[in-house]
Amino acid sequence: MTDFAATRRLFQIPDDVVYLDGNSLGPLPRATPDRLARTLDEEWAQQLIRAWNTSDWIGQPARLGDRIGRLLNAPIGHVVVGDTLSIKVHQALAAALEASSRRIILTDHGNFPSDVYVAEGLAATLGRGHEVRRVAPDGIEAALDDEVAVLLLTHVDYRTGRMHDMAALTRRAHEVGALCVWDLAHSAGAVPVDLLAADVDFAVGCTYKYLNGGPGAPAFLYAAPRRAASVTPAIPGWLGHAAPFAFEASYRPARGVERFRIGTPAVLQMAALEASLDIWDEVDIHRVHEESVRLAEKLIAGLELRCGRELTLASPRDAMQRGSHVSFHHPEGYAVVQACIEHGVIGDFRTPDILRFGIAPLYIGDPQIERAIDVVAQVLEERLWDDERYRVRRVVT
Repeated sequence: MTDFAATRRLFQIPDDVVYLDGNSLGPLPRATPDRLARTLDEEWAQQLIRAWNTSDWIGQPARLGDRIGRLLNAPIGHVVVGDTLSIKVHQALAAALEASSRRIILTDHGNFPSDVYVAEGLAATLGRGHEVRRVAPDGIEAALDDEVAVLLLTHVDYRTGRMHDMAALTRRAHEVGALCVWDLAHSAGAVPVDLLAADVDFAVGCTYKYLNGGPGAPAFLYAAPRRAASVTPAIPGWLGHAAPFAFEASYRPARGVERFRIGTPAVLQMAALEASLDIWDEVDIHRVHEESVRLAEKLIAGLELRCGRELTLASPRDAMQRGSHVSFHHPEGYAVVQACIEHGVIGDFRTPDILRFGIAPLYIGDPQIERAIDVVAQVLEERLWDDERYRVRRVVT
């Protein structure tokens, strides 16, 4: 059984801070500095270029992919790590479109904007009449018809935490002959995901949120066994070649998901991610989710009791229909969040009026939730947010 008291000691968080923003950037695992130092001092400094072989830097993308895949019930050898999430969305969506003669990319209004940017850009680049069609989140199933080539969805809505039924929507998409690309940015390390049982075609995600890989940590891509072996990647990179160091004049795709590799692995970023995955290797994602639900229910109940006249729940009431962050509406949401941050409770703001609080049980427990309730209530009751300095928008919100 996962010991959350023990996992909380594995993260470095200031004593005077309640950190409820791990859904944007996870905190620093205490083991990460030593892991990075070892990469620098023992591998790069001593082994130099030999470390690609002696420390298996070249194998990091596949090795880390399998460790992430365990949290997603993905088959061994079908998740690869590298690049950024937008690049992985581009690769997965291009691969799915290649497999279809249809022209509609179906998504919802709650999808993360950059995923839609990628879809629109890819449609324009292909120049074959593809169209991005957006519908309400609860209208996806009805909109799936024989015109749809690809269903492109973020599993957990980045603003409200609303969670799609991945298995049901994937099944319906396949019934009408469409493929699926799922963005797991707010799912991996937050909620149980079963890519194999849901029969997902492609999935992508990032590792700097709940997986605590650090700022700039690499993304990952999953390709189902039936898809990975037949795709010609839209970005045929050097390390996605079947024999990179043969330096052949023409591209031959590597086996399976390895063909989605592009360039040189970001070794330092992957070393940091390795340190975090050492924690995840010992964690049961189902227990994480159970504890997340319990703590979220406590936060919702406390804030509604203390602040119910000012805050309106933006997340689904049913815990089984939301991920691991809880959101509330407030007309002065940005100023409220900034005041909370100054008083030691770090959440974040999403337009137009959403206060967002991430619940990550690996380092958040009852004392943190109780303090968060007290601080938010104080900020609202005493109108501490009503100060011009809290209204000044920073670049990152």
